[in-house]
Amino acid sequence: ITTYRRLAESALARLGAHLPVGQDWTAGVPLPGGDFPVDQVPTLVADLRARHPFLSLAQAWRLVRGYGTEAATILAGATSAADLGQAFGAGLFAREVDWLTAHEFAVTAEDILWRRTRLGLHLTPEQAAALAAYLQG
Repeated sequence: ITTYRRLAESALARLGAHLPVGQDWTAGVPLPGGDFPVDQVPTLVADLRARHPFLSLAQAWRLVRGYGTEAATILAGATSAADLGQAFGAGLFAREVDWLTAHEFAVTAEDILWRRTRLGLHLTPEQAAALAAYLQG
């Protein structure tokens, strides 16, 4: 992600001759969900599991690693695994998919499985097809 920030700032610097752009500013700004010290990840995982005891330890770790403090937002109001909606496999549920489409510009199963979560490594072709069908409505 840091590479993407540098690439974007480099592109804007080149456009600066043609567009009014300000100084680079993103290096010191946390990404969404990244507003915590790295050594607090275990605490975030424990807090997430305390609020959502139906999550496995592996699920909580994956969500915190992927979304940081936004994991709590994704799970807001969920009191059971049933509240997460359809299970696609590898710990991916409709609740997360819905959040990705609403907040992370995910449109296709490939967006979710390869660019956002990298769970494409763990889903069967049938599970990926179920996700694609869900996204198509």
